[in-house]
Amino acid sequence: MTTERILYPPSTLGVVGGGQLGRMFVQAAHRLGYTTVVLSPSRNDPAAAISEHVIEGAVDDLTALRELAKRADAVTVEFENVSAAGLRWLERSKPVRPGWRSIWVAQNRIREKSFLAANGFPLPAWASLRMASDLEGMSKFKGQSLILKTAASGYDGKGQVRVSGPEAIASAWDSLGRVPCVVEEVVNFAGEISCIVARGVNGQVEPFPVFWNQHRHHILDLTQAPAPIGPAATTEAQRVATAVASCLGTVGLLTVEMFLTRQGELLINELAPRPHNSGHLTIEATPTSQYEQQVRALCGLPLGSGQLRQPAAMANLLGDLWANGEPDWAGCLAGDSEVALHLYGKSNPKVGRKMGHLTVTESNPESARARVLAARQRLCREIPGD
Repeated sequence: MTTERILYPPSTLGVVGGGQLGRMFVQAAHRLGYTTVVLSPSRNDPAAAISEHVIEGAVDDLTALRELAKRADAVTVEFENVSAAGLRWLERSKPVRPGWRSIWVAQNRIREKSFLAANGFPLPAWASLRMASDLEGMSKFKGQSLILKTAASGYDGKGQVRVSGPEAIASAWDSLGRVPCVVEEVVNFAGEISCIVARGVNGQVEPFPVFWNQHRHHILDLTQAPAPIGPAATTEAQRVATAVASCLGTVGLLTVEMFLTRQGELLINELAPRPHNSGHLTIEATPTSQYEQQVRALCGLPLGSGQLRQPAAMANLLGDLWANGEPDWAGCLAGDSEVALHLYGKSNPKVGRKMGHLTVTESNPESARARVLAARQRLCREIPGD
């Protein structure tokens, strides 16, 4: 269903998914005066815990989606691993932004790369691997290091195996259960970047600054903005992200993750039609955060400004920090009074689980980076007796 009717507060905004991205969307919606209803497996999930209304159920459960259709005036998602068919059904009666097609393309790597390739967007060399006969065509990668990724459900490095060449693909595929996969060349990149664009129902587009991302064990560890890639690469990254969003017809947010090669070329890695971990710093660093832009696009409001007020850096807080007990929150904040702390309300810290983040804004991006890393280091408690 397509409509340009503006939804004003206190309309009820529905969110499919109850994680931290949904939580920050709910916080932005509340600041603007909206009511929310969250569809999530548990009332204790981060977004559900702060929403006025909660529907407990799986994100692809038809009964739960029917209840969501009754209670929400418009619906968005906080991650892409939801039922595209369910969203398509919801669109018959309610605005759903982003639409089912954006979700359907992005939730499967074969569909995603096929869409990007068909529309002329820059990609690393890749091939689909659905059946045993596809192995015969992998010789084209001779002499290259490769990554085998499951087509669906992989994130933060899950469902991925790195191999030394095409001769090792078969055994790696066996280890992944021979599910549909993509095979990609390993890119010799100078850096990993992301560009988030907001696109309104009327086609208005507002790009955020390009983010420079560093990962640890395949999980985003640190983001700084603006990315130190120069004006030409910055402009091109924003152009590519805007073009992908327009080509997909996305209304809402689209994150385009890219590699910057050592030759200065930009290659698309992945798409995410939703808020992104690298965009957390927009809460403090831009006039309109990625979450408020998501609210505005969903409701048909004009988009706000995504330009940086100041350079910024964000550091993720993983469950590893709880290894020696509760982190030293007081020590962290006392050491730098301008550090912004965000915790997601998760009660069970696990190694590799995203529990929160820290953000620092500064006049210089390198200074912001140094300060946010120092703040995170202050959270670490020493083991007694060490």
